[in-house]
Parts: sequence; structure tokens; C-alpha cells
Amino acid sequence: MTTGVASAVRGVAEIGFSIRDGTTRLTHLYERSPLRVLFPGGDLPTAAIVTTSGGLVAGDRIDVRVDIEPGAAAHVTASAAEKIYRSTGATTVVDQRLDVGDKATLEFLPPETILFDGARLRRQTTVELGEGARFLGGGIIVFGRRARGEGFTRGLLREVWEVRRAGRLVWGDALHVADSPCGDVASVIEDPACFDGAAACATLILAAPVAARLIDGARAVQGRSEVRAGVTFVNGLLVARWLGADAMALRRAYADLACHLREAGMGLPPRLPALWHV
Repeated sequence: MTTGVASAVRGVAEIGFSIRDGTTRLTHLYERSPLRVLFPGGDLPTAAIVTTSGGLVAGDRIDVRVDIEPGAAAHVTASAAEKIYRSTGATTVVDQRLDVGDKATLEFLPPETILFDGARLRRQTTVELGEGARFLGGGIIVFGRRARGEGFTRGLLREVWEVRRAGRLVWGDALHVADSPCGDVASVIEDPACFDGAAACATLILAAPVAARLIDGARAVQGRSEVRAGVTFVNGLLVARWLGADAMALRRAYADLACHLREAGMGLPPRLPALWHV
């Protein structure tokens, strides 16, 4: 699919949860096409973001805002994998801000993002944690439509994460892959010192009081799969990574650890929403 700036849209999803009568309830919702928000059942109040256009095209701008008020708890996901279509030059921009109030809980676990060959994506996710807030979230990136034998050989990927606690940056990460005079995307993906020919990569972050004690257990869960993986602890956060030659195997490994950390770190059942299994 090829598109230009003329077809660009500005999608917005604003979701707010607060405590009302001792229960977490939806207290704010604003949608602008092509984003919609659905509310399937779950062990936490769950919001599922839907891209009604079926994917994002060059020049689209998407803004997602999630606000979990003090003491509230919610899960935010997406209805399906996000597709970023091939571009003729313009860039898709996604800005995600997740505010988790004092002693609040947020899980932000959307399915994978699939980069079509030639896609151009800039995405920033900023997480603001209040005192005693708990957060489990991350993302999976798939390089190309692997079922069609397509890789991600040209285009742009800039993926930025920032986690702040009480306004102070405690973890930041920026991945930038782009065509340049020094080399193309394909060479970066194939380079053994970079992605080593991987089909997908992923990051998962846990902020919880017990996070430091969960490293050995997280490594044991990662060790049950054949996907290249690692986990570390920095500034109060457990950060797990994967790099895999098989996108589906990586997805399963990511889900396995997310389920483990839900139970061990968040006190929740070790399962993901049904949308993950559709």
C-alpha cells in the first residue's frame, strides 16, 4: 500500500480511570477517527484501542493519552497488531503518554507492531509514575511481513521510551534505524553487531516494589524459550529484552514473561486478555 501526505489523519484516544465508590471506573473518554476504544471484560478494567482504518499510513499522527488516577487499576491493550504501511516519504508519528498516579496500577500491553518494508515510523512513549505506582508494559516490533517473505529493508524506525518517577527520568531508551549515506536499513538488520538478521525485537518493563527480587525468576522464564533474551534491573525497573529470528516464537516468549510478571509483580492472574489469543 502506498500513500502520501494528502491522506494523513490525526487520531486521538484519551482514556481516564479513577476510583469511584471504591471501584475503578472509566471517568474520561475521547476518541477521534481512526481510533476507537472498546471495553472488553478482564480481571482489571480493560480498554482496547482499535485502529478502524486497519493500519497507519504515511503522514498519520496518532496521540494516545492514558490517565490512571491515584489508587485506580486498569489494563490498556489494542484489538490487534498495528500495521505501519509502506511510505513514499512521509512519516507516521505516534505519541503515547501514560500517567499512573500514586499507588495506581497500569498494564500497557498492546500486541505487536508490524513494519511493512518501506515504512516510516516515529513513536514515543512517556510513562509518568506517581509514588508507589505499578506499571507493566512494553512492545514488540516485527520487521516486515514475514509470512510473505518480506523483511524491513528500507524506511525509518525511531522508537523512544521514557519512564519518569515523580517527574525525574529513571529510564530512557531510543532506537533509531534509517536509510542513510552510511548504509541502509537492511544492512543494520543483518549486521551481527546490530539485529543479526532478527525478525522481531521486544522490550518489557516492570515497575513494582518487588521488581528487584524478580530478576532470577524472569531469567528462568526467558530460558524456557529458544529466543535470545535478557533481563536487568535499573533505577527500580525490571527491563527485559528479546531478539528473535521467529516473530511468533518471540511473541510467545514475551507473553509468557508478561504472564509471570503479572502474577509475581502485580498480584494478578497469570494470563493476558483474550484479544491476545485471537
